[in-house]
Amino acid sequence: MPPRWPPCCAVAIPGRSAELPDNRKGLVYGFGAYLLWGLFPLYWPLLKPAGAIEILAQRMLWSLLLIVGVLVATRNLAAVRRLVADRAKLARLSLAADTVSVNWGVYIWAVNAGHVIETSLGYFINPLFTIMLGVLVLKERLNRAQWVAVGIATLAIVVLTVDYGRLPWIALTLAVSFGCYGFLKKQVSAGAVESLAVETAVMAAPALLTLIVLAEQSRLAFGHHGAANTALLVGTGVVTAIPLLLFGAAARRLPLTSIGLLQYLAPVLQFAVGVGIRHEPMPLARLLGFVLVWVALVVLTVDALARRRRAGDLARSAEALAA
Repeated sequence: MPPRWPPCCAVAIPGRSAELPDNRKGLVYGFGAYLLWGLFPLYWPLLKPAGAIEILAQRMLWSLLLIVGVLVATRNLAAVRRLVADRAKLARLSLAADTVSVNWGVYIWAVNAGHVIETSLGYFINPLFTIMLGVLVLKERLNRAQWVAVGIATLAIVVLTVDYGRLPWIALTLAVSFGCYGFLKKQVSAGAVESLAVETAVMAAPALLTLIVLAEQSRLAFGHHGAANTALLVGTGVVTAIPLLLFGAAARRLPLTSIGLLQYLAPVLQFAVGVGIRHEPMPLARLLGFVLVWVALVVLTVDALARRRRAGDLARSAEALAA
């Protein structure tokens, strides 16, 4: 039986033609977000000798400054005040800020420590984790194909655990943190810029305190390693805010199934960077684990496309009957 998606994700027959342009915009925004995220492993190593903690703090602060500038330019600060006044939305966005901070920090450290391939594994697993969120939180029921995909992915994690000699904690942390972030964003009906402003504001104080402590310990790289390094650290705000804004806009326009399909783009690019550019090792057992994950994603994708096609046929039949 197909999952019972919440009302915000359901296919509505009345006015369906009016929804199509919004869906197309969501696909464009989502494609742009995951394309940029897929290229991130090429950017973070350029920031050395800054450490992962400093890079994370710089990302938070420069992203906030950029978003505030956008809000001032568009005269949309009132929308942020309304979000802050809504306690339920503020709580969800604060939790989203915490989860994305974990995601950012682990990802930056992993890329600069030579674990790009494992980071790609995290985002390959992410669509499967999104499905499990639907089961555990939304009380959805999986069909046979989805259970098969989850089973194959579980086997893949076992194989990779044996190969690494440890649980692939980097991949699992990235999958869980970003999956929860996307789920929380879906629950907040707010503009991408406004919600990101609240998230970065929540993270700003800890980030500033972190940089102050690093400066006191003479471990701050910002401003001490040339203009190029300083400019690249400032640029973390741009490279962080743009894909997150695109993702926020896509998440409000697309169901979780579509978000799950788009998520394949980023890990494919990250995997290519890890293998082809960073030349990280890929022993046979590890490759087998990745192949199992890919098989699970193929099963999931085929099933999702079949269900979409059936939903489209039903919608067209209903429109024909109404005509």
